Amino acid sequence: MYQDLDKAGSSLIIVVGASGHLGTRITHYLTEKGAKVRALIRNGSTNRNIDILMKSGAEVIMVDFNDRSELVAALSGAACVVSALSGLREVIVDLQVRLVKAAVEAGVKRFIPSDYCIDYTKLKPGTNRNLDLRRDFSEILDQENIQATSILNGMFADLLTGQAPLVQFGLKKVIYWGSSYQPMDFTTIEDTAQFTAAAAMDLQTPRYLRVAGEVATVRDLAKAASLAKGKKFGIFRIGGLGLLAAMIKIARTLFPQKKEVFPAWQGMQYLHDMLSGLPKLHPLDNDRYPQIKYTRVHEVLTKS
Repeated sequence: MYQDLDKAGSSLIIVVGASGHLGTRITHYLTEKGAKVRALIRNGSTNRNIDILMKSGAEVIMVDFNDRSELVAALSGAACVVSALSGLREVIVDLQVRLVKAAVEAGVKRFIPSDYCIDYTKLKPGTNRNLDLRRDFSEILDQENIQATSILNGMFADLLTGQAPLVQFGLKKVIYWGSSYQPMDFTTIEDTAQFTAAAAMDLQTPRYLRVAGEVATVRDLAKAASLAKGKKFGIFRIGGLGLLAAMIKIARTLFPQKKEVFPAWQGMQYLHDMLSGLPKLHPLDNDRYPQIKYTRVHEVLTKS
Protein backbone atom coordinates (compact mmCIF):
# COMPACT_ATOMS: atom_id res chain seq x y z
CA MET A 1 0.00 0.00 0.00
CA TYR A 2 1.07 3.54 -0.65
CA GLN A 3 0.41 6.70 1.31
CA ASP A 4 -1.36 9.31 -0.80
CA LEU A 5 -0.89 13.04 -0.29
CA ASP A 6 -4.68 13.32 -0.07
CA LYS A 7 -4.39 11.44 3.21
CA ALA A 8 -1.16 13.04 4.35
CA GLY A 9 -2.23 16.66 4.04
CA SER A 10 -2.19 19.14 1.17
CA SER A 11 1.23 19.64 -0.43
CA LEU A 12 2.45 21.54 -3.45
CA ILE A 13 3.53 19.66 -6.58
CA ILE A 14 5.58 21.39 -9.27
CA VAL A 15 5.21 20.38 -12.93
CA VAL A 16 7.98 21.50 -15.28
CA GLY A 17 7.26 21.22 -18.99
CA ALA A 18 3.59 21.55 -18.07
CA SER A 19 2.59 23.17 -21.37
CA GLY A 20 3.50 20.06 -23.39
CA HIS A 21 1.01 17.32 -24.23
CA LEU A 22 2.13 15.01 -21.41
CA GLY A 23 2.73 17.83 -18.91
CA THR A 24 -0.73 19.29 -19.51
CA ARG A 25 -2.32 15.91 -18.86
CA ILE A 26 -0.24 15.29 -15.70
CA THR A 27 -1.33 18.69 -14.39
CA HIS A 28 -4.96 17.89 -15.19
CA TYR A 29 -4.91 14.65 -13.20
CA LEU A 30 -3.09 16.25 -10.28
CA THR A 31 -5.63 19.06 -9.96
CA GLU A 32 -8.47 16.58 -10.48
CA LYS A 33 -7.17 14.66 -7.45
CA GLY A 34 -7.17 17.86 -5.42
CA ALA A 35 -3.45 18.57 -5.44
CA LYS A 36 -2.09 22.09 -5.31
CA VAL A 37 -0.10 22.43 -8.54
CA ARG A 38 2.39 25.02 -9.71
CA ALA A 39 3.28 24.89 -13.41
CA LEU A 40 6.66 26.34 -14.36
CA ILE A 41 6.77 27.83 -17.86
CA ARG A 42 9.77 29.25 -19.70
CA ASN A 43 9.86 33.07 -19.75
CA GLY A 44 8.32 34.43 -22.92
CA SER A 45 6.43 31.26 -23.82
CA THR A 46 3.19 31.79 -25.72
CA ASN A 47 2.10 28.15 -25.74
CA ARG A 48 -1.67 27.97 -26.09
CA ASN A 49 -1.83 25.27 -23.40
CA ILE A 50 -1.01 27.88 -20.76
CA ASP A 51 -4.67 28.91 -20.72
CA ILE A 52 -5.66 25.26 -20.26
CA LEU A 53 -3.31 25.00 -17.28
CA MET A 54 -4.77 28.09 -15.66
CA LYS A 55 -8.34 26.89 -16.21
CA SER A 56 -7.43 23.57 -14.58
CA GLY A 57 -6.66 25.42 -11.37
CA ALA A 58 -2.87 25.28 -11.56
CA GLU A 59 -0.74 28.25 -10.55
CA VAL A 60 1.29 29.22 -13.63
CA ILE A 61 4.67 30.90 -13.12
CA MET A 62 7.03 32.16 -15.81
CA VAL A 63 10.63 31.30 -14.93
CA ASP A 64 14.11 31.96 -16.28
CA PHE A 65 15.53 28.45 -16.03
CA ASN A 66 19.06 29.85 -16.27
CA ASP A 67 18.57 31.95 -13.12
CA ARG A 68 19.30 29.66 -10.17
CA SER A 69 17.91 31.95 -7.48
CA GLU A 70 14.70 32.47 -9.46
CA LEU A 71 14.36 28.73 -9.97
CA VAL A 72 14.96 27.96 -6.29
CA ALA A 73 12.30 30.48 -5.32
CA ALA A 74 9.81 28.96 -7.78
CA LEU A 75 10.41 25.48 -6.34
CA SER A 76 10.23 26.49 -2.69
CA GLY A 77 7.53 24.81 -0.65
CA ALA A 78 7.07 21.88 -3.03
CA ALA A 79 6.80 18.26 -1.92
CA CYS A 80 7.59 16.89 -5.37
CA VAL A 81 8.89 18.13 -8.72
CA VAL A 82 7.60 16.37 -11.84
CA SER A 83 9.59 16.93 -15.03
CA ALA A 84 7.78 16.49 -18.35
CA LEU A 85 10.46 18.22 -20.39
CA SER A 86 11.31 17.15 -23.93
CA GLY A 87 14.52 17.84 -25.82
CA LEU A 88 18.11 16.84 -26.35
CA ARG A 89 21.16 17.12 -24.05
CA GLU A 90 20.68 20.80 -23.23
CA VAL A 91 17.23 19.94 -21.84
CA ILE A 92 17.25 16.32 -20.65
CA VAL A 93 20.67 16.61 -19.01
CA ASP A 94 21.73 20.25 -18.60
CA LEU A 95 18.35 21.81 -17.73
CA GLN A 96 17.26 18.91 -15.55
CA VAL A 97 20.57 19.08 -13.66
CA ARG A 98 19.89 22.75 -12.89
CA LEU A 99 16.35 21.82 -11.95
CA VAL A 100 17.25 19.04 -9.51
CA LYS A 101 20.05 21.05 -7.88
CA ALA A 102 17.64 23.94 -7.37
CA ALA A 103 15.07 21.49 -5.97
CA VAL A 104 17.59 20.19 -3.43
CA GLU A 105 18.49 23.76 -2.45
CA ALA A 106 14.79 24.58 -2.08
CA GLY A 107 14.29 21.59 0.24
CA VAL A 108 12.12 19.53 -2.14
CA LYS A 109 12.00 15.89 -1.07
CA ARG A 110 11.01 14.08 -4.28
CA PHE A 111 11.80 14.32 -8.01
CA ILE A 112 10.28 12.54 -11.04
CA PRO A 113 12.55 12.97 -14.10
CA SER A 114 11.40 13.10 -17.70
CA ASP A 115 11.95 9.45 -18.62
CA TYR A 116 8.60 7.92 -19.75
CA CYS A 117 10.19 5.24 -21.92
CA ILE A 118 11.39 1.64 -22.16
CA ASP A 119 13.87 0.36 -19.57
CA TYR A 120 17.07 2.12 -20.64
CA THR A 121 18.94 0.62 -17.69
CA LYS A 122 19.01 -2.71 -19.56
CA LEU A 123 20.47 -1.27 -22.78
CA LYS A 124 24.11 -0.93 -23.72
CA PRO A 125 25.22 2.75 -23.77
CA GLY A 126 25.56 4.09 -27.29
CA THR A 127 22.68 2.15 -28.82
CA ASN A 128 19.98 4.81 -28.45
CA ARG A 129 20.81 8.53 -28.33
CA ASN A 130 17.71 9.77 -26.51
CA LEU A 131 17.85 6.98 -23.93
CA ASP A 132 21.57 7.61 -23.38
CA LEU A 133 20.63 11.16 -22.33
CA ARG A 134 18.22 9.79 -19.75
CA ARG A 135 20.86 7.40 -18.46
CA ASP A 136 23.38 10.25 -18.18
CA PHE A 137 20.96 12.36 -16.17
CA SER A 138 19.93 9.39 -14.03
CA GLU A 139 23.53 8.90 -12.91
CA ILE A 140 23.73 12.54 -11.84
CA LEU A 141 20.30 12.43 -10.19
CA ASP A 142 21.28 9.44 -8.07
CA GLN A 143 24.11 11.48 -6.55
CA GLU A 144 21.77 14.20 -5.32
CA ASN A 145 20.12 14.29 -1.90
CA ILE A 146 16.58 13.78 -3.18
CA GLN A 147 14.20 10.82 -3.55
CA ALA A 148 13.96 10.06 -7.26
CA THR A 149 11.35 7.96 -9.07
CA SER A 150 11.44 7.28 -12.81
CA ILE A 151 8.28 6.29 -14.68
CA LEU A 152 8.93 3.66 -17.36
CA ASN A 153 5.97 3.03 -19.67
CA GLY A 154 7.34 1.37 -22.80
CA MET A 155 6.17 3.04 -26.02
CA PHE A 156 3.35 5.57 -26.14
CA ALA A 157 0.59 3.48 -27.70
CA ASP A 158 -0.72 6.61 -29.43
CA LEU A 159 2.24 6.40 -31.83
CA LEU A 160 0.81 3.23 -33.35
CA THR A 161 -1.76 5.34 -35.20
CA GLY A 162 0.86 6.99 -37.39
CA GLN A 163 4.33 7.86 -36.15
CA ALA A 164 5.38 4.29 -35.37
CA PRO A 165 5.36 2.32 -38.66
CA LEU A 166 4.36 -1.08 -37.31
CA VAL A 167 0.66 -1.03 -38.19
CA GLN A 168 0.22 -0.43 -41.92
CA PHE A 169 -3.48 0.34 -42.26
CA GLY A 170 -3.48 0.58 -46.05
CA LEU A 171 -1.78 -2.79 -46.45
CA LYS A 172 -3.72 -4.38 -43.57
CA LYS A 173 -0.43 -5.66 -42.25
CA VAL A 174 1.69 -5.33 -39.14
CA ILE A 175 5.30 -5.16 -40.29
CA TYR A 176 8.22 -6.16 -38.10
CA TRP A 177 11.81 -7.27 -37.82
CA GLY A 178 13.01 -10.17 -35.70
CA SER A 179 10.44 -12.28 -33.86
CA SER A 180 6.65 -11.84 -34.04
CA TYR A 181 6.42 -13.42 -30.57
CA GLN A 182 8.47 -10.78 -28.71
CA PRO A 183 6.34 -9.10 -25.98
CA MET A 184 6.44 -5.28 -25.98
CA ASP A 185 5.05 -2.64 -23.63
CA PHE A 186 2.53 0.00 -24.76
CA THR A 187 0.89 2.73 -22.66
CA THR A 188 -1.12 5.72 -23.88
CA ILE A 189 -0.01 9.27 -23.09
CA GLU A 190 -3.25 9.71 -21.12
CA ASP A 191 -2.64 6.64 -18.96
CA THR A 192 1.03 7.55 -18.46
CA ALA A 193 -0.03 11.00 -17.26
CA GLN A 194 -2.58 9.52 -14.87
CA PHE A 195 -0.02 7.05 -13.50
CA THR A 196 2.57 9.83 -13.10
CA ALA A 197 0.10 12.03 -11.24
CA ALA A 198 -0.68 9.16 -8.87
CA ALA A 199 3.05 8.56 -8.33
CA ALA A 200 3.62 12.26 -7.63
CA MET A 201 1.03 12.06 -4.86
CA ASP A 202 2.44 8.80 -3.52
CA LEU A 203 4.82 9.47 -0.63
CA GLN A 204 6.67 6.15 -0.80
CA THR A 205 7.67 5.43 -4.39
CA PRO A 206 10.69 3.27 -5.34
CA ARG A 207 13.46 4.38 -7.72
CA TYR A 208 11.61 2.94 -10.72
CA LEU A 209 7.94 2.36 -11.42
CA ARG A 210 7.02 0.31 -14.50
CA VAL A 211 3.63 0.43 -16.20
CA ALA A 212 2.22 -1.04 -19.40
CA GLY A 213 -1.32 -0.39 -20.54
CA GLU A 214 -0.94 -3.55 -22.60
CA VAL A 215 1.83 -6.05 -23.26
CA ALA A 216 1.54 -7.16 -26.88
CA THR A 217 3.48 -9.09 -29.51
CA VAL A 218 3.38 -8.30 -33.23
CA ARG A 219 0.77 -11.03 -33.56
CA ASP A 220 -1.28 -9.38 -30.80
CA LEU A 221 -1.04 -6.06 -32.67
CA ALA A 222 -2.47 -7.71 -35.78
CA LYS A 223 -5.38 -9.08 -33.73
CA ALA A 224 -5.94 -5.65 -32.17
CA ALA A 225 -5.93 -3.96 -35.58
CA SER A 226 -8.39 -6.55 -36.91
CA LEU A 227 -10.70 -5.92 -33.96
CA ALA A 228 -10.40 -2.14 -34.30
CA LYS A 229 -11.06 -2.00 -38.04
CA GLY A 230 -13.32 -5.01 -38.53
CA LYS A 231 -10.98 -6.33 -41.22
CA LYS A 232 -8.37 -9.07 -41.10
CA PHE A 233 -4.80 -7.83 -40.54
CA GLY A 234 -1.83 -10.08 -41.19
CA ILE A 235 1.85 -9.82 -40.31
CA PHE A 236 4.83 -9.28 -42.59
CA ARG A 237 8.44 -9.90 -41.57
CA ILE A 238 10.83 -7.54 -43.35
CA GLY A 239 13.94 -9.22 -41.96
CA GLY A 240 16.03 -9.73 -38.87
CA LEU A 241 17.13 -7.14 -36.34
CA GLY A 242 20.49 -6.95 -38.10
CA LEU A 243 18.74 -5.61 -41.20
CA LEU A 244 16.89 -3.02 -39.10
CA ALA A 245 20.19 -1.96 -37.51
CA ALA A 246 21.69 -1.49 -40.99
CA MET A 247 18.65 0.56 -42.06
CA ILE A 248 19.08 2.77 -38.98
CA LYS A 249 22.74 3.37 -39.80
CA ILE A 250 21.91 4.34 -43.38
CA ALA A 251 19.05 6.63 -42.32
CA ARG A 252 21.21 8.34 -39.71
CA THR A 253 24.02 8.86 -42.23
CA LEU A 254 21.79 10.26 -44.99
CA PHE A 255 19.46 12.26 -42.75
CA PRO A 256 21.32 12.96 -39.46
CA GLN A 257 18.97 15.74 -38.26
CA LYS A 258 21.14 16.12 -35.17
CA LYS A 259 19.05 18.92 -33.71
CA GLU A 260 15.75 17.06 -34.07
CA VAL A 261 14.45 15.29 -30.97
CA PHE A 262 12.68 12.53 -32.88
CA PRO A 263 14.18 12.09 -36.37
CA ALA A 264 13.11 8.97 -38.27
CA TRP A 265 16.24 7.02 -37.28
CA GLN A 266 15.58 7.71 -33.59
CA GLY A 267 12.15 6.11 -33.86
CA MET A 268 13.76 3.17 -35.65
CA GLN A 269 16.27 2.80 -32.80
CA TYR A 270 13.45 2.73 -30.28
CA LEU A 271 11.61 0.09 -32.30
CA HIS A 272 14.79 -2.00 -32.64
CA ASP A 273 15.26 -1.93 -28.87
CA MET A 274 11.66 -2.99 -28.22
CA LEU A 275 11.81 -5.83 -30.74
CA SER A 276 15.07 -7.04 -29.19
CA GLY A 277 13.29 -7.68 -25.89
CA LEU A 278 16.18 -6.22 -23.88
CA PRO A 279 14.29 -3.25 -22.36
CA LYS A 280 11.11 -5.22 -21.57
CA LEU A 281 9.57 -3.87 -18.36
CA HIS A 282 9.58 -6.23 -15.39
CA PRO A 283 7.99 -6.36 -12.94
CA LEU A 284 4.98 -4.22 -13.81
CA ASP A 285 3.45 -1.90 -11.20
CA ASN A 286 0.03 -1.54 -12.85
CA ASP A 287 -1.78 -2.67 -9.71
CA ARG A 288 -0.16 -0.03 -7.51
CA TYR A 289 -2.86 2.47 -8.44
CA PRO A 290 -6.02 0.36 -8.95
CA GLN A 291 -8.14 3.39 -9.82
CA ILE A 292 -6.48 3.59 -13.25
CA LYS A 293 -8.28 1.72 -16.04
CA TYR A 294 -5.76 1.19 -18.82
CA THR A 295 -6.52 1.75 -22.50
CA ARG A 296 -6.05 -1.31 -24.70
CA VAL A 297 -4.21 -1.18 -28.02
CA HIS A 298 -7.33 -1.97 -30.04
CA GLU A 299 -9.05 1.04 -28.47
CA VAL A 300 -6.18 3.26 -29.62
CA LEU A 301 -6.27 1.84 -33.15
CA THR A 302 -10.02 2.36 -33.35
CA LYS A 303 -9.40 6.11 -33.25
CA SER A 304 -6.99 6.11 -36.22
